[in-house]
Amino acid sequence: MTENLAGDLDDLDDLDDLARQLDHEHVFHSWSAQAQSPQLVIASGRGSRVWDHSGREYLDFSSQLVNVNIGHQHPTVVEAIREQAELLTTIAPSTVNLARGQAAKRIVGRAPDGFRRVFFTNGGADANENAIRMARLHTGRDKVLSTYRSYHGNTGAAVVSTGDWRRIPNEFARGHVHFFGPYLYRSEFWATTPEQESERALQHLRRMIEAEGPSSIAAVLLESIPGTAGILLPPPGYLAGVRELCDRHGILLILDEVMAGFGRTGRWFAFDGYDVRPDLITFAKGVNSGYIPAGGVIISDPVAETFDERVFPGGLTYSGHPLAMASIVATLDAMQAEGVVDNARSVGETEIGPALAELASKHEVIGEVRGEGVFWALELVADRETREPLAAAAMGRLKTGMVERGLLPFVQDNRIHVVPPCVVTADEVAEAVSIYDEVLSTVGEN
Repeated sequence: MTENLAGDLDDLDDLDDLARQLDHEHVFHSWSAQAQSPQLVIASGRGSRVWDHSGREYLDFSSQLVNVNIGHQHPTVVEAIREQAELLTTIAPSTVNLARGQAAKRIVGRAPDGFRRVFFTNGGADANENAIRMARLHTGRDKVLSTYRSYHGNTGAAVVSTGDWRRIPNEFARGHVHFFGPYLYRSEFWATTPEQESERALQHLRRMIEAEGPSSIAAVLLESIPGTAGILLPPPGYLAGVRELCDRHGILLILDEVMAGFGRTGRWFAFDGYDVRPDLITFAKGVNSGYIPAGGVIISDPVAETFDERVFPGGLTYSGHPLAMASIVATLDAMQAEGVVDNARSVGETEIGPALAELASKHEVIGEVRGEGVFWALELVADRETREPLAAAAMGRLKTGMVERGLLPFVQDNRIHVVPPCVVTADEVAEAVSIYDEVLSTVGEN
């Protein structure tokens, strides 16, 4: 124990109180007003559970930021990081490293045919940043089209590609255009069926492309399944229709699999469930469950070949970091050996989906249930007829109630996202659903 930490403990015996004090005094938090200090302390975890220093336990149905797909503290992954740290902790990206090559091989092994190379980044934002750069350089065009209901990261081009409120104070990048994607529950297109929503959303995108000038558009950037925006499963034919529009005009299709990829939908990639093949695939989060920061771009052969003799003007000091690469190899191998992706699919079909549908039959506040695998949303409304979103104050009370009952939820706008680790068990689902049921019964109480 260092002298400074020992001094801290002399002043505060309770490690949870100490953690809160140090956080309040010294940590600057993202997406937050700094006077509102977080209070929840997490000291450790295992599987789908975490706990604080005092031993108070929480069932993690947020997967933190929807990234701990393999669960907390998976022993195989932890051991792989330890072994790599003893062998080599870091190396420059311009060198050749075995762990990096092994990680890339495993990743492209899950991609469609015709994807042989991976550009490694430190997370999802810079994965999207570099995918946009590749698309612009490959096509010689500038504009990137993305949806209003999206989140692509917090770096320059990625945050301006983002559609939600976080874009607005950060609009310093050029060449970004937004459009509305499909969302039948709150359709922008007066649709009443999934087929209508798909057809009309594609017509909207077609007109946007025509109005912007097809020859000026480098890429369409989409989350395969928009996550933070509401877990919006694309209706039949939509992604295939976007692919056709891109092909018609020489536009690249970038699919953002940062949140949806590596098991969350019960498939290795979310787009595997739809009739679509992208040109670039971005990933992070579930590839190693965030044990070490990592992300990247899986590059189709035609795009990769653009840079065979032409320098790609991008790079990161920690691209392909050995500790991150070892964690990717161990994570993907363990997920395969332990049937983690299959578990996500089956638990979604047999446990989560039916249980949430039953909740909706009991609670008028649930306007819609949607999702697959371990990737679900409960959209909460003040009135089912008008679909008025449940107020922020009520959502705040629900979140507090869940945490008080030992459940870590993912609450966004008027929704509860049900996003446990892919290793979640049927008993854990039942435990979480019981808490959802209890807190939803309090809606309308002061």
